[in-house]
Amino acid sequence: MLNVTLIYLGAKEEAFFRDAKDEYAKRLKKYCVFREKCLKPEFLPSNPSENEIFAALAKEKAKILDAVPKGAYTVAMCVEGTELSSEKFAGIFENCANNGFSDVAFIIGSSFGLDESLKNECRARVSMSKMTFAHSLAAVMLHEQIYRAFCILKGEKYHK
Repeated sequence: MLNVTLIYLGAKEEAFFRDAKDEYAKRLKKYCVFREKCLKPEFLPSNPSENEIFAALAKEKAKILDAVPKGAYTVAMCVEGTELSSEKFAGIFENCANNGFSDVAFIIGSSFGLDESLKNECRARVSMSKMTFAHSLAAVMLHEQIYRAFCILKGEKYHK
């Protein structure tokens, strides 16, 4: 069974986001071992300098890498990534299983994104959209797409 980890940086979230994520996490138990790791973003002033942002992203990178399972297939979720259909997104899991990966880790950065060197170290970059979403909402959307992907791979009707 594939291990799937969703790593994201975020603050306290509204209960309805948590409830939605919990529902998808419960559904995913049928298909994979699913873990969610919400990390605390670095504090930045309201109008940070470029250097402050780069320093914060570097510190966040270290936290993220500590949370990534060893040997995992890593996917940076970022606006400059490739936009995929749900079927192509499901292909990530199929390709991982076919290529000997037992762990897949999806990474959502903080409000300033992800450290560029971290994105370069990831095996893939995926974008949900060119739009910007609240991190809690992006996490819910990714939970749903992961669930949808497994339904697609199993030939179940959820995705239709």
